[in-house]
This record gives sequence, C-alpha cells and structure tokens, in this order.
Amino acid sequence: MVAHSFITNIEEIREQARKHVAEGAVTSHYALNREALIRALNDALATEIVCALRYKQHYFQCDGLNAEPIAQEFLEHSRQEQEHADQLAERITQLGGKPEMNPAGVSGRSHADFVETDDVQQMLKENLIAERIAVETYRELIQFIGDKDPTTRRMLEDILAVEEEHADDLAGLMQAS
Repeated sequence: MVAHSFITNIEEIREQARKHVAEGAVTSHYALNREALIRALNDALATEIVCALRYKQHYFQCDGLNAEPIAQEFLEHSRQEQEHADQLAERITQLGGKPEMNPAGVSGRSHADFVETDDVQQMLKENLIAERIAVETYRELIQFIGDKDPTTRRMLEDILAVEEEHADDLAGLMQAS
C-alpha cells in the first residue's frame, strides 16, 4: 500500500525554495496582491499608532471623581494597541514591505482620529468610536484576505478579538459613569 502525500511535487517545491530564497516567507504560490495587502496593513498600523497615542493622552488627561479606573483602562488599551502596531509592522516586514511609521504620514493614513478632550465621557465616546471603526475595518481586511494568507488572517483575527473587547469595555464604562 502506497501512502499518499498532500504535497504534489516536493522536488519542485525544493527547487523554488532554493531559487527564491531571498524572498523569505513569501513563496511563489502566495495568492494575494502583496502591495495592496501591505498598503492595507500600513493603514492598520497607522490606526493602531494613533489609537495608542490617543489612549495614552487620555490616560494622562483623565481626571475627576472615579476617573482612576477609566484612566487605568485607557493605559491598558494603549499598551495593547502598541502591541498590535508591533505585530502589524513585523508582518509587513515578513511580506517584504516597509512599515510606514513616519509621524508626518501616520495621521493621514489612520482610519481613526486623534481627538483631544478634557471631558472623561467624551474620551470614552471617542475611544469607542475608534474601536468600532477598527472592528469594522479589520473585519473587511479579514474578508479580503480570505484563505489566501492564513498567517496574516490569524493575526488580524486575534487583533480583532481584542478590539471587540476594547469596545465592550468602553461601552460598559460609558454606561457605568
């Protein structure tokens, strides 16, 4: 009885791996338009950077009666948004792109706005709006990727789950305060 292999031509795979070794993780069978995906990931990166900075600004500005738990939530969200930015930058690099972090272009590519306010309720609202924007854009990006890049899709699905948690946290804080 001969065992069947799921790999149709291992010799061809070996040859292609040696021939295109400088391309790193991206093989000849990569099915997405890499340039389009890298642009979209750079937009997501810009959004995460803006969100991390907005949360950090709100953390420092959050003041008033019962503001400490809200400030701590902002600080935690800022750290998580920065982790997302790092993950996106790493994946962009793995795909052969360049993470675009120049502050001059970040705010223009971000899907979310950087809104400064001294009002805690307005901070909660603006951060919730930004999270809802992130949730929707990550969902669209995941649909765009489909099954053509499972590594990027899984990373984005993990980020999406955290963004949904952020939105839920903020909605709860708005109702409680």
